Amino acid sequence: MNLFDLSGKTAVVIGGSSTLGGVMSEALAAYGAKVALTGRKADNAEPIRERIAAAGGQARCYGVEATSRSDLEKLLAEVEAWTGGADILLNCPGVNSATPFFDITEEEWDRIIDVNAKSVMIACQVFGKHMVERGQGGSIINLSSASSVTPLSRVFSYSASKAAVNNMTQFLAREFAPAGVRVNAIVPGFFPAVQNRAILSEERIASIMGHTPMKRFGEPAELQGAVVYLASERASGFVTGSLLRVDGGFGAMTI
Repeated sequence: MNLFDLSGKTAVVIGGSSTLGGVMSEALAAYGAKVALTGRKADNAEPIRERIAAAGGQARCYGVEATSRSDLEKLLAEVEAWTGGADILLNCPGVNSATPFFDITEEEWDRIIDVNAKSVMIACQVFGKHMVERGQGGSIINLSSASSVTPLSRVFSYSASKAAVNNMTQFLAREFAPAGVRVNAIVPGFFPAVQNRAILSEERIASIMGHTPMKRFGEPAELQGAVVYLASERASGFVTGSLLRVDGGFGAMTI
């Protein structure tokens, strides 16, 4: 019984050039999906495509502005020409800022909300409509954050934007369920990239570790099982509207 076979499926990964998006894309390809990788420039996703190809998978790179409806509609048309349509949508563009609350400008707020939340709304309109009208079901997976449930200090706009992603995930799960299109979110804990770890203060790290029962950061590859599970109809066919935590116990911790 192969619960995780994605052969014959096409996955579109918005933000596939990012650290987490790239690692999850590699997992989708490893289980048989063809993967459309996006970055603000197509070349940004090329290293991911090369790793997928080296492992025997199939992927293509596309330059896409995640907040541009016209870019996403063009992407859908190109994916349809390539494979016939999209079966899996993974939304993982993201931007953050640690600006103190009283210093947040409207411009910064708009930028973070646009990239983290508006992009998800537009992608779900474009690709969700495609999946619903196509009539073959589908899986939409949104990348959320541990700060979406309990707001994280110092990242007000980011926390608010990811809370919006959770709300959209559950709303659209209800909206799309009659068409067999499932909508779920992965809620990661702390998966800092190398450059982010370098700027984390010792005090901040100690605070994070004190609230994480497993006492460590997550490694990007530890998101791969979650994304393949949610992408697979065989493995998670009755799962929709879920917020799947991958956080080392962060969300279970109080004092």
